[in-house]
Amino acid sequence: MPRTAAALTDKAVQHLKPQPGQTRPITHAVGGPGVKGLYLQVTPNGGKSWLLRYTEPGTGRKGEPPQKRREMGLGAYPLVTLKEAREKAIEILKRLVQGIDPIAERNAARSALLASRATKITFEEAARQFLEAKSPEWKNAKHAQQWTNTLTTYAFPTLAKLQVRDIDTPHILEVLQPIWKVKTETADRLRGRIEAVLDWATARKYRDGSNPARWKGNLEAMLPKPSKVAKNGNHAALPFAEAPAFMKHLRKMEGTGARALEFTILTATRSGEVRGAKWDEIDLEAGVWTIPAGRMKMGKEHMVPLTEDAVALLKALPRFEDNNLVFPASRGGELSDMTLAAVIKRMHESETKAGRKGFIDPKQTDRNGNPKIATPHGFRSTFRDWAGETTHHPREVIEHALAHQLKDKAEAAYARGSLFQKRQALMEDWAAYCAK
Repeated sequence: MPRTAAALTDKAVQHLKPQPGQTRPITHAVGGPGVKGLYLQVTPNGGKSWLLRYTEPGTGRKGEPPQKRREMGLGAYPLVTLKEAREKAIEILKRLVQGIDPIAERNAARSALLASRATKITFEEAARQFLEAKSPEWKNAKHAQQWTNTLTTYAFPTLAKLQVRDIDTPHILEVLQPIWKVKTETADRLRGRIEAVLDWATARKYRDGSNPARWKGNLEAMLPKPSKVAKNGNHAALPFAEAPAFMKHLRKMEGTGARALEFTILTATRSGEVRGAKWDEIDLEAGVWTIPAGRMKMGKEHMVPLTEDAVALLKALPRFEDNNLVFPASRGGELSDMTLAAVIKRMHESETKAGRKGFIDPKQTDRNGNPKIATPHGFRSTFRDWAGETTHHPREVIEHALAHQLKDKAEAAYARGSLFQKRQALMEDWAAYCAK
């Protein structure tokens, strides 16, 4: 009858130590019935771990893989106890009987785990990597900042810590629904930006399947069209009939912000273009302000005809040797858009205190149902409504004055030039109307 090695006990395992002069690991058979090939390995520095020796499945017959002796670690002692090592060994030996190689099985599981970890990325991480990858395409750093601010303010509170592969339509709706009707333009831009981040994540194999932020065939079935709710999402605009009274009041206001707002209205330009205007862009003698392509929304240089009123406003402004900005802030940099909005707010409050309705957009209301105060950007709509409803200036001339891209390709091809002289006449009429 074959001899069976005496089974190691918990106490024996605990007291096993390296032998004097030991220079390499020594194995001690665990022994006992039911467990064959299980050893406790003791290293020269006293470390202990469990080792299972077994024969790899195979018969060695012709056409079949040969049998091989293998060793498999089962963990370190005391993290893995003697009892747990026995249980692991028994389970592995059972799988060997079934023809399953435990090392190959463990390697496959480890590879799957590593592959899974490689595809794990949160929405915040994906957004930042996307912005870093795409930012060279954008015209300026401000564009990238707008993306960052929008995602940080509205998307990150809900999506930041979620794995991109787990994000689905309910998560997108949770982000968009609270602002869809009250900040429609912002919400629509946010949706597009989330969609772009998730498209990037799909291309990088961080997620698969359809994009839950997609509008067509997805969110359009759950949210009202932006155009249907945009009346409360666009920039509040003053009715053009009230523009002359507004300008009369504005010209009594002092400060750089008031002059910048007046110039914005007279030129029908965007407030950002005015706040970034530089003296070397302006030819007072010729009455032309040339805005470089890098500062234009459409990425094309834009020549703005300056009326007599606009030129007179510029000539009355102070100039600073160390600052080329036309409308510098007190700190030396550009004015903020809030500065121009604050001018309108002060004017509105002055009017309401005098018992008048103030400068509001009667078509738009806030969450409380109160009419919204007009905005600097809204004066472009005021100008557009005035020009379209009360003048005979051609539509393409008006659109050129606003630096809009004509949607009709045939119309755009016909109006290839800048229509500068016709725009000059349009802006003189606008200045005369504002001065009524």
